[in-house]
Parts: sequence; structure tokens; C-alpha cells
Amino acid sequence: MNTLSKKIWEQLPAENISVPPVKVFDLPERVLQFGTGVLLRGLPDHFINQANKQGIFNGRVLVVKSTATGGTDAFARQDGLYTILEKGVVNGKVQEHTYINAAISRVLSAAEQWSEILAAAANPDLQLIISNTTEVGIVWEEADITAAVPVSFPGRILAFLEERYRVSNGSTEGGMVIVPTELIVDNGTKLRKIVLALAAKKKLPAAFIDWLTQANEFCNSLVDCIVPGKLATAEQAKAEEQLHYRDELMIMSEPYRLWAIETSRQQTREILSFSTCNEGVVLAADINKFRELKLRLLNATHTLSCGLAHLSGFTTVKAAMQDPLFESFISTLVFKEIVPLVTSEVISTEEAVLFGKQVLDRFRNTYIEHLWLNITAQYTSKMEMRVVPLVKKHFTVNQEVPVCMATGFACFLLFMRSDQKEKNQFYGNYHGKTYSIQDDKASLMHQEWQSGDLRVVVRDSLRSIPIFGEDLSAYPAFTEAVLEILQLLIAEGPEKTVSSILAKKALA
Repeated sequence: MNTLSKKIWEQLPAENISVPPVKVFDLPERVLQFGTGVLLRGLPDHFINQANKQGIFNGRVLVVKSTATGGTDAFARQDGLYTILEKGVVNGKVQEHTYINAAISRVLSAAEQWSEILAAAANPDLQLIISNTTEVGIVWEEADITAAVPVSFPGRILAFLEERYRVSNGSTEGGMVIVPTELIVDNGTKLRKIVLALAAKKKLPAAFIDWLTQANEFCNSLVDCIVPGKLATAEQAKAEEQLHYRDELMIMSEPYRLWAIETSRQQTREILSFSTCNEGVVLAADINKFRELKLRLLNATHTLSCGLAHLSGFTTVKAAMQDPLFESFISTLVFKEIVPLVTSEVISTEEAVLFGKQVLDRFRNTYIEHLWLNITAQYTSKMEMRVVPLVKKHFTVNQEVPVCMATGFACFLLFMRSDQKEKNQFYGNYHGKTYSIQDDKASLMHQEWQSGDLRVVVRDSLRSIPIFGEDLSAYPAFTEAVLEILQLLIAEGPEKTVSSILAKKALA
């Protein structure tokens, strides 16, 4: 069996797979990408590949491998080509699509081929930098001040822009658009701040710093797409047998994709022309509404349901969504309690409902093994950041208790009831099943449970600023509801508790 590459282009199967036209190999490099991870390959590179197929963006990606581990051999052997198996649920229907991505032209190692990377600065077609170096990539590194070859991602950006300034003679047209996709708020703003601070610390010329600030735009961006990555061995073998070629870089992705990029510049919009043919790419002067939709309707829903799912014995999200009672709980939580709170002057009810429907489709994806126990990691902080603001907002407009949210809090408290086995190791136990609690505030919740009195546990936990960041006991009806649901969970179990809650909700 041959390996996927340009050599076997004409032998690729014509059925059940989408293949870009061969002319894509002649397109110029227009993007410098820091990172070879599956998120970049499944989301930004997907959008670029799709635009190229339609003759719109007409550019390929030069990738910089930033990490010290691994090599670039697989990309070289396959000419940057890789297969994406797109599997999921769209509008309630299962959707599968397989295609070859030809966006990547070559991959260079930052550790071993830095001079070749710098040489790309002379390419006038190269106008866009994208990245995903994980959340710890956008950091200050003191060594970059004197290092001949930069060691950090911001250091590499600065060094590349220095070379770009030199070869373009400080031309405004030589400026770049930089769009980081790291999962931190205001990623572009933070990267720009570090790059400018590093330039100042290195005492670079004022003319360069002026060009850096005026001719280049660092855009905040938000990405949302589940890309599990490499397939399991058996699934990989089955896919290769059907496709009649080997692919070391094959990945899987869900159909849903969002890349919201913050910009007001017309020039930037023109550079990001792939946005015109991909509805998942959104260019906006303010992307906060997309962050709010994701934070409340996706993330908060996950957080409010993970404890209930685990206590109910569901291991994965897809397994829980196959249970009619649990799915009914999730739907009620999303559409009856969260959507009304998300709707605002900038987010219409229609937008919130559509996003909610997409969230449920994603939860139903039977191809992704999303473990509930993983979602409970840092449970307390997630409750504080994602859920507490919803509770506060609810009681500014409605005095009726949001019972699904109250259930989420009761399940959180029960999940966090623990035994301490070592100094910083806490374990929960429910119906004879022991689980590890991965939470920096596990010790605080452990102390709250020491009284053994459920009323005291609920009251003191909800009013604890160190736990929730707010005094939620300021809402007495909510406190009483959480206590009542916690008592019911312990006495009757999750199934009867949810049935009772949904019955009351239906009558309300």
C-alpha cells in the first residue's frame, strides 16, 4: 500500500473522498503557521484548504514546528498532505465527510532550520501568521533578550518581524496580520504586549518599533472545534484499507467549526479572504459575543451537567445523550434557563437558540469519546467562571429558581464530597465507585463536608467567596433548592431526582 503523497495523486480514490485540484501545489506560501497540532490542521488549515479549492485564497501554509519533540519527516514524506475524517451530527442528522487537505506546503523545524524560516520573510506573498503553541506558548522568556536563535514563540515572532522590516525596508506593505489561536482570552493583545516589551528590552530602533505597531495587526481570536486527532489503531487501519493508501497524519474532526477573528481593518479583511467562503470564519470588530455564546451555552452546560452525568454512571458525553431523560435535562437547561440569560442587545434569541442546537448536536456526536470525568477537572473554578455569573444574572431578572442550575450545584457538591488519602490527593466515592478529584480547590470542599450536616454544607459552600467568588447564599430560594435537590440525590439517586425536577419544570 502506497503512502499518501503527490506521487499517488492520480491514484487516489474518486469516490467518497474530496481531493483538491492538482494546481494547489503551485500556489505561493501566504501563511506562516507556528505549530503542527491537530487543532490548527483541523480548523484554520481546513478553512484555507476549502478556500483554495474554490479559487479564493490561493495560498499555502509554511509551518514552523515549534516543539522540541518529534520531527518533520512525516510531513516531508507526504508532501504536507493529510486526510481528515469529518464525523458528527448536523441539524440532528449524522454527517460523514472524508477529504484530503493540501494547505500545507512544507514544515520546518524552529530548532534546526531557523535561517530557512527567516528567509521566508522576503516572500511578499506571505502576509499572515497564525499559531497554536498551547496556553503556555504566549509567555515572556528572558533568554530571548540575548539569544542568537529565539527560544519562545513571542521571541520568534519578533525575530521574524525584524527580518521582515529589514527586507521590506520598513514598508507599510510589508506588515503582517498575526492571529494566534491559543485558548486564552485576548490572545492577540497579550502576544502583542510581550513582543513590544521584548523589543523595548532589546533596545531595538524606534523606527522599527513604530513599524511594528503601525504596519502589523495582532488580532484576538476565538476557536471552537473538537479535533480528537490521531485515530485508534484499528480505526486507522480500517480507514486506510478503504482509502487504499497509508497516512501517518490522518486526523478526525467534528463538522462544527468556529474561528472568530477580531479586526476592523479593511486590509486585514482582504488578507483573510478565506473568510468569504467559510461560514465558520467570522470577522468582527468585537468577538466577545462569540466568547459569551461559547462560555455560557457550551462550557457552562458541560460544567452544570458533568457532575450529574458522572453520578448517573455515564462515562462519555455521547452515552449520556443517548439516554432520553438526561437529554431532556440538557435541553431544558440550555433552552429554558441559559438561552434567555445569554440573549442581549448584541446576541439575539435566534442566535442563542441556533448555538444551543449546535451544542446539542455536538454532544450527540457518537464518534468522539469525550469523558465526563475529564470535564470535571478544575470543577470548582469552572463553576465560578462559567456558571456563577449566570445565577447572578438570573436573579436580576427572575425570582423563580432555575432548577436545572440548582441541580448542577447540588451534583457539584455531591461529586466534591471526598476522602483525603494523601496531602493533596482527594477521592470521591459514589455507589461504591471511587474516582480521583482533580481540582485545586478540592481541599476547601473537603473541609466544607466535615460537618456532616447537609444544610450546613450547602449554606457554607454557597456563601464561600474562596469557592465560588460570590456569596450565593444571598439568594435564599436558590440555597433551599440546592439543599432539597442534594437531599433527593442522596436519598433517591440521580434518575428519580431528574425525573422529579423535569416534572416540576413542565408544570411551572
